[in-house]
Amino acid sequence: MKLAVIAGSRIPSNTANSIQTMKVCQALTQLGHNVNLWVPGDEPHSFEGLAKHYGLSTAFDIHWLPAPPAFKRYDFIWAALRRAMRWQADLVYTWMSPAAVLALWQGLPAVLEIHDRPKGKMGAWWLRRFSAARGKKRLLPITRALSEHLHAQYALRLEPGEEWVAPMGTEPERYADLPEPEQARQILNLAPGFTAGYTGHLYPGRGVELLFELAQKMPGVQFLWVGGNPRDVAHWQERLMQAGMRNVTMTGFVDHSRVPMYQAAADVLLMPYEHRIQVSGGGNTADFCSPMKLFEYLSSGRAIIASDLPVLSEALHSVNSLQCPAGDLTAWEAALARLQRDPDLRRRLGQRAREESLQYAWLERARRSLEGLEPGGGGSHA
Repeated sequence: MKLAVIAGSRIPSNTANSIQTMKVCQALTQLGHNVNLWVPGDEPHSFEGLAKHYGLSTAFDIHWLPAPPAFKRYDFIWAALRRAMRWQADLVYTWMSPAAVLALWQGLPAVLEIHDRPKGKMGAWWLRRFSAARGKKRLLPITRALSEHLHAQYALRLEPGEEWVAPMGTEPERYADLPEPEQARQILNLAPGFTAGYTGHLYPGRGVELLFELAQKMPGVQFLWVGGNPRDVAHWQERLMQAGMRNVTMTGFVDHSRVPMYQAAADVLLMPYEHRIQVSGGGNTADFCSPMKLFEYLSSGRAIIASDLPVLSEALHSVNSLQCPAGDLTAWEAALARLQRDPDLRRRLGQRAREESLQYAWLERARRSLEGLEPGGGGSHA
């Protein structure tokens, strides 16, 4: 099919949303579809540079369109949709509810991926219009918790097959031949010894304060923090220096293509989300999030310690991870010490995590997202 993908993410950027946009487009292309992506922006970028930044192996077409803030991106959405129609697209795939609704009103099938509650009265209005619109369509909330909330709050009217819960994805093939932790540390020139890793942004709600306190309490463990914008990195480097802590290595932002090797360098991967999680655009997503980091951690084959938030339990359980109360330093210290002294437990948890990661492959996610929406298809979802 000819798939018009319309996204509000800035490309390139370091946000999780922009990474996810690019991974979705690559997976759709790898399924054999002809993908054109439209994003806001004024300056085109080479695909070669984007491939390195995002860790991509399959090319697709990207188009940048102006999006002046005064028009709240409605002008961008309409311009992208007009181009998609001139291109004779078979379907619109988007994270922007007005784009999905306008596509349906123009007779185009639409897939709307949704990561959080709609914002404001207009957000709710557009979601209800999507629910009521005729035509082939599919809603893709990223967690069961979000799906249940949307149905309870907005009385969505969706037929069987018009919704599928689509957690974030991973690329198991990128983790297939990674070295053991000690060898990975040597390759990256990191400190030797038992290492607890964290990858991702350092925004409020990600549990960085707990990581800091954990490193203070456990000076015999090496801590590896990968990611973060320059301001946040500088803040935590200053705090580490003032505390005289030498067992924390901070890398700052690294290209997504290099993240698997850094995750491989850890004996244990940490995901200490708090009860309030801030994303790049602000707001709290703790009740509905589906972090890409979770599924990458699973693919890495390393033991995981995560906060016991209910939404994370949609993918994590006692056989593929250890879970601790969010913010409970004593519990986190005990869990990490347990894994440090029990390599067999680390191995069992990591092996099960890697096995279960296969069901979250971006390619399988893309296939299921479109199932039944092909021209001539019935729209039902097996």
